[in-house]
Amino acid sequence: MGILTKKIAVLAGDGIGPEVCQEAIKVLNAIGDRFGHTFTFDHQLMGACAIDATGDPLPEETLQACFEADAVLLGAIGDPKYDNNPAAKVRPEQGLLRLRKSLGLYANIRPVTAYEMLIPHSPLKNDRIAGADMIFFRELTGGIYFGEKGRTEDGAYDNCTYSRFEISRIAHLAFKAAQNRRGKLTLVDKANVLETSRLWREVVQELSPSYPDVKVDYLFVDNAAMQLILNPKQFDVILTENMFGDILSDEASVIAGSLGLLPSSSVGDAVALFEPIHGSYPQAKGKNIANPIATILSAAMMLEHFGLLQEANLVRYAVEEALDKKIVTQDLASPIMSYSTEQVGTFVASCVMGGVLEGLHKENVQLGMSTVI
Repeated sequence: MGILTKKIAVLAGDGIGPEVCQEAIKVLNAIGDRFGHTFTFDHQLMGACAIDATGDPLPEETLQACFEADAVLLGAIGDPKYDNNPAAKVRPEQGLLRLRKSLGLYANIRPVTAYEMLIPHSPLKNDRIAGADMIFFRELTGGIYFGEKGRTEDGAYDNCTYSRFEISRIAHLAFKAAQNRRGKLTLVDKANVLETSRLWREVVQELSPSYPDVKVDYLFVDNAAMQLILNPKQFDVILTENMFGDILSDEASVIAGSLGLLPSSSVGDAVALFEPIHGSYPQAKGKNIANPIATILSAAMMLEHFGLLQEANLVRYAVEEALDKKIVTQDLASPIMSYSTEQVGTFVASCVMGGVLEGLHKENVQLGMSTVI
């Protein structure tokens, strides 16, 4: 892959979103400097900050910028003043759902890896999670989140619908991923109860013969939730619908030891979006303590999407160096042994620029600088 020029729409959003996005941009700029690529960043409002400024969680200007970009980097959205007000007519999450639908982002891809040095941070036992490495393919634009919803005189309803087309397009992606991994795909559904789940199972069974090198198994969602904790190493590629994928991928985050480590991408037929799976964490806003690694790893997924595999792997290597050398935020260390959001990002960017680190002056990292010796 030659030298590239890419335009990235940045929707930093709310809470810690701007802080973690800043560090991902720092790392992308380091990749650009080292390999000669040019990344330009178009910052736009989305979420609670957009409601405050314009009354709309996804202003038209923001949506247009996303259509004109090569990729979208999203921080986090959400604010307690909306979370704690069920009567609010305009909510930050409405902007995210509309963005996904408008951009046709039908597949949410979430890798979950148990990093050896962070296994002690997981509440699960070492022998259960060591070596766990899976990737979720969650359908993102259908199902109960997008079905007709409403209230009756004394009740409420949320309809769940899926078409064969919606299921098959993400199933093909999941099968292809399994071919490039360990050759196993698990469909998670509730086919013993739900008609939509029975359709999911039908479609996957129809597609399976086209991928003879992929072994397919099927789990009901309640069993899958239990198996993720009992034996997560059994999973390779997990394919599921919107709500089940939302819940299960968050459950799987405990395997990695911190929500602050898990990246994701949302892909469609045109623009792709990259974001950490954690929320806006308003309690940490402005304190420079949020973990930027999930957002940095989301930037690595963006590089991979651009076809820059060497660059993406270098970012992941740099993150592993930070974890190995315990250059981490306080969610992964005691407060007196931890580093700031900015310091972690600076270390990863410096590692990207300098390649292999043979040694490290930690006192320089405390000043916001890492030095190769």
